[in-house]
Amino acid sequence: MRTDDFAHKLQMLLGAEGLRADEPLSAHTTFRIGGPAQWLAMPRTEDEVAAVAGACRAAGVAWRVLGAGSNVLAPDEGLPGVTIKLAGNFAAIEKLPGGLLRVQAGATDADVAAFARDAGLAGFEFACGIPGTIGGAAYMNAGAYGGQFSDVCTGVRCLTGDGEVREVPAAEAAWGYRESRMMSEGWVVLSATLQLEADSPAAIGARMDDLTRRREEKQPLDLPSCGSAFKRPEGHFAGKLIQDAGLQGLSVGGAQVSEKHAGFIVNTGGATAADVFALIAEVQARVLADSGVSLEPEVRLWS
Repeated sequence: MRTDDFAHKLQMLLGAEGLRADEPLSAHTTFRIGGPAQWLAMPRTEDEVAAVAGACRAAGVAWRVLGAGSNVLAPDEGLPGVTIKLAGNFAAIEKLPGGLLRVQAGATDADVAAFARDAGLAGFEFACGIPGTIGGAAYMNAGAYGGQFSDVCTGVRCLTGDGEVREVPAAEAAWGYRESRMMSEGWVVLSATLQLEADSPAAIGARMDDLTRRREEKQPLDLPSCGSAFKRPEGHFAGKLIQDAGLQGLSVGGAQVSEKHAGFIVNTGGATAADVFALIAEVQARVLADSGVSLEPEVRLWS
């Protein structure tokens, strides 16, 4: 299929407002890094998500899914094909009986935590400062401060690789540390159902305020980053290993190991993906030499 014919098909599916050509990914990632996406698709319904993915499969066009862009390093040269963005365009939150919330994949963790607080539902406070979406949280079993997504999720609704919309109960989600069945299968998370517990909004809010204060004290929230750059090695903490190796403040171009929290790589201004790639590799090599521990990136390195 010719490029202009494919673009026209996407516009027919999404409307002119739902498709952007040559959209800079730096505007859609928390690192503020990344060249243009050939097409950025912004579906509003499950049917539109499935239709765009199906059109890509039929045309042999590469496609990927982006949420808040908080755990992604997009390449400087940009990405061919279609980047499907599930964010504010796909972010409904619905309260159900029995302490349940049904949440579309593009809702941010912070918005869901605030919604739950106002509804008097506890259990999602740990995620109030995670700078991602529900889709990303389900995909990688996001966690913080002793909680993780799998603790509160009863199931997810997914688009499978063959275009089928499928309900995946928690028992079949194969959640582990920063992993899931959805990740291993390459399925798109469309929504999730959370089981929370009744509590007073004031008590929930106090816990959220405490977690926010602790984050602000320890993390470099004033600079663009992807959050924690490396997974936690078994028996260790990545930040401490990096700090012990004397790497805080180490820079490559505009990318720097945060001087406030060594587990973060920050964009001090004008950082490129190449800068971050090089800094990640340098940190890995020097931590391995210093401690014998191999660090695995938590950030997804798109290419």
